[in-house]
Amino acid sequence: MNVVRTPGGLSVRVAPRAVLAVLLLAAAALAASVALIGTGDYPLAPGEVVRTLTGGGTPAQEFIVHDLRLPRVLVALLVGAALALAGAVFQSVSRNPLGSPDVLGIAQGATVGALSVIVLFQGTSTAVSGGALAGGLLAGAAIYLLAWQKGVHGQRFVLIGIAMTAILTSVIGYLLTQADLNDATRATTWMVGSLNGRDWNQVWPLLTVCAVLVPVVLSQGRDLRMLEMGDDTAYALGVRVERTRLVSLTAAVLLTAAATAAAGPIAFVALSAPQVARRLTGSPGPCLTAAACTGATLLVTADWASQHLFGADRLPVGVLTGMLGGCYLLWLLHTERRAGRG
Repeated sequence: MNVVRTPGGLSVRVAPRAVLAVLLLAAAALAASVALIGTGDYPLAPGEVVRTLTGGGTPAQEFIVHDLRLPRVLVALLVGAALALAGAVFQSVSRNPLGSPDVLGIAQGATVGALSVIVLFQGTSTAVSGGALAGGLLAGAAIYLLAWQKGVHGQRFVLIGIAMTAILTSVIGYLLTQADLNDATRATTWMVGSLNGRDWNQVWPLLTVCAVLVPVVLSQGRDLRMLEMGDDTAYALGVRVERTRLVSLTAAVLLTAAATAAAGPIAFVALSAPQVARRLTGSPGPCLTAAACTGATLLVTADWASQHLFGADRLPVGVLTGMLGGCYLLWLLHTERRAGRG
């Protein structure tokens, strides 16, 4: 850890390994994005993709890149970053590597909201997105209030979240049994989590949410790092514990709900990306910037891999992240047990 002094006398801590990890992750996300834009029924070489993005492509290439493929890539980057940041916040607040929105019921709440709009009201895609956002917010508020007992403590928070997940999963099953064939098919497709067919209508709302909430989460990084040492230690270091917890969790719930509204419930990115970022940076605390870059890289790479392995748009990316995330979860449980924490 190096300390850099600015001309104004301000001291800034810089971790060279963390900075290098963020730069490498950003470069990997950019490379994967170029590769993903070039993948499809009309393949483009990386040079052609870059030339088209900078305004030198043919009219056909301009249409394919800007209208068909670039929105999908941007949604993947934003959803991956949003879920990873949300996961980092939940893991930091709960002080548990298993704490993530898809384990603690936030993603399930968003799913219930979206399915309610699909099954009960046959709503449009915009209405489905609004339902997912509302469902995620309500689930997050319910978990926080139920976990409150002179403050919110990690173990209680996790247990309430797991219980909420079970309840909401049952609600999801009930809604599917009440749907007709067309609505059930539409609901099931949405629940898998997919980037297929994403356009600028999904990019702009998600970009707006991220532009507002990502700086909010990043501003809480130091206080979240203090929270991981326990409430008493955080109080002693001057952290406003409940305010930090409430602001961070609210932003994380909104990021999760917005990401789910844009792409469906993409599994395990929020769980795995923060842990991968911690191991890459070797830094204490939530490593928020590295987590966001890791999530974006993971999701774009997973989407590229699904198209290369199974053909364009044949395997929704949520299926692949679910399989990889399940393997990661088993590995995490194994390492926790060997370390004597499981």
